[in-house]
This record gives sequence, structure tokens and C-alpha cells, in this order.
Amino acid sequence: MMSKKCKYALKALVRLAADYQKGYLSTGLIAQEEAIPKKFLEQILLELKQVKFVNSQKGAGGGYYLLKHPKEITFADIYRIFDGPIALTPCTSLNFYEPCNDCPNEAVCYLRKQLIDIRDKTRKSMMGASLQSFLDNKSAISKNLKK
Repeated sequence: MMSKKCKYALKALVRLAADYQKGYLSTGLIAQEEAIPKKFLEQILLELKQVKFVNSQKGAGGGYYLLKHPKEITFADIYRIFDGPIALTPCTSLNFYEPCNDCPNEAVCYLRKQLIDIRDKTRKSMMGASLQSFLDNKSAISKNLKK
């Protein structure tokens, strides 16, 4: 299950994506519009700044902005920052591999092949979901609500 921290990061990034290259958004505005506790959001945005997804401008009219195009940031990228590996077990992880201590031989493990298949399908789906695709979904829902 995705953590609240990851979900709030995703919501904040989608909100920033809506104003990509238009200006800066304050933490207070993002927190209010996306129903995210402001102090928690500040911590999340600092983490996103450290990995160079966002940057900030101090002072009047300042705030946060995306450093990358919304098509370049995927849900997989965000998930890995806040929730870690996509794989269900350490022995099937691409980026965080560790042998399982309860498995004497991965070559004959009856779980591993299926778990790798699940990892690959999940990873493909998460890599295909960019901030732009979430923003497009948000826009489509808004249009349908106005009808």
C-alpha cells in the first residue's frame, strides 16, 4: 500500500505540474488545494528538492516549481523515493536487490519467477504513469463534472 507521504507527494507534484513554467506555488496554496497538512507538505517538498524534482524561490511571490517536464517524472520515480522498492521481495528487486535469508537457492525458488513477473508488470505500469498522465486524468474529471 502506498504511504500517505507518497500520496501527498504525488498530489503536490501534480498540482505543480498544472502550473509548469507559469510561476511559483506557495506551500500554503498547495496544502489548502490538495488537503495536505502544511508542515508535512513542507517536509515532502524538501525531499523532492533534494532529488531535484522541484526547486523553490524565496520571498514575496516565491514558492515551489517543477524542475522537470511533467512527462519526465513517473509514479515509479516518486514511489521509490518515498516508499522504496517496487518489488515485493528483496531478491526480486532491480535497484535494492538482497538475497532472501530464508531461501537457500534462488534458482529453485518456486516463488521468485512469479514475483519477478509481478514486479515487471507493476514497474511497467508505474513507469507509464507520468505526472502528465495524472494531470490529464484530473482535467478530464473536471470537464465531466462541469457538464
